[in-house]
Amino acid sequence: MIRSYVLTDAGLRVSAGAHGEAVLDGALWVDVISPTVVEDARVETELGIKIPSEDEMHDLETSARLYEEHGAVYMTATVATQLDSDRPQSSAVTFIATRERIITVRYCDPVPFQRYVAFAETHPASASSSTVILEGLLERIVERIAEVIERLGLQLDALSAEVFAIDQRHSKASKRDAKLREILRRIGQHADLLSKSRESLVSLGRLTSFARQQGAAVLGPDCQARLATSERDVHALADHASFVSSKINFLLDATLGYINIEQNGIIKIFSVAAVVFLPPTLIGTIYGMNFHGMPELEWSLGYPLALIGMVASAVLPYWYFNRRGWL
Repeated sequence: MIRSYVLTDAGLRVSAGAHGEAVLDGALWVDVISPTVVEDARVETELGIKIPSEDEMHDLETSARLYEEHGAVYMTATVATQLDSDRPQSSAVTFIATRERIITVRYCDPVPFQRYVAFAETHPASASSSTVILEGLLERIVERIAEVIERLGLQLDALSAEVFAIDQRHSKASKRDAKLREILRRIGQHADLLSKSRESLVSLGRLTSFARQQGAAVLGPDCQARLATSERDVHALADHASFVSSKINFLLDATLGYINIEQNGIIKIFSVAAVVFLPPTLIGTIYGMNFHGMPELEWSLGYPLALIGMVASAVLPYWYFNRRGWL
């Protein structure tokens, strides 16, 4: 699908022909969404711009993501999408900047694009040129990631309170185990979301740095200040994301610590039970051999004395362990 936008006095508007097809000539922004081979060919023919394929957009080499070719600046960034779901995704978005227009190629529909279009439709100044559109899109992407990281911080604060409110002594083991499993699941989701956000920040940092240094000839000097602001925002968010990541690791360690305490408690119970029942078992085994040469077999009090010895050998270790605070 191809959408083309032109600037009017009221704001950014979709430019469409009589049959609903996008009009590329004179468009300030051409948004290419999951294009077909025919649509790729049309854009390349009418605008003289090579459209990268989806595989080329996911290439990790910097030289394949950030370069200048035939008077156009190609910049591909990894953008985190579906950030409000349980399964966030990462998708590549290519920005192709020329002196006349900005072309975006994407195979997803990120929220920042929707927000920018809605804002630019009523604010002409936010889409006064192709470079302003590029800056506006990048700012919306950074703002979206900032929202996600801030939300993560609040969720981690609530999760931290849950982790340290777990009562190891009075709550039932089954409920406690279910609670710990749920906490581990949520920590994993938060870590995945933060990982996608940090990946996007790293990619955006490289893009803004390249645009300021290498793309100035095409983008013009006016965009340098706003791109510098975006670059500073990206670095500040990256530092904050590192702090949130350390908090996730701390909560993970704390939860695993609770699980280890639980397992150690179970092992301790079996160990104490083995120590308590070992001496009575030994006494019973000795006097269960029934050799004729055993003098205790002739004692009239041999049986009750053996029982008393078995009970005492079980009670005394339990009393000693309890007195030392090992139970």
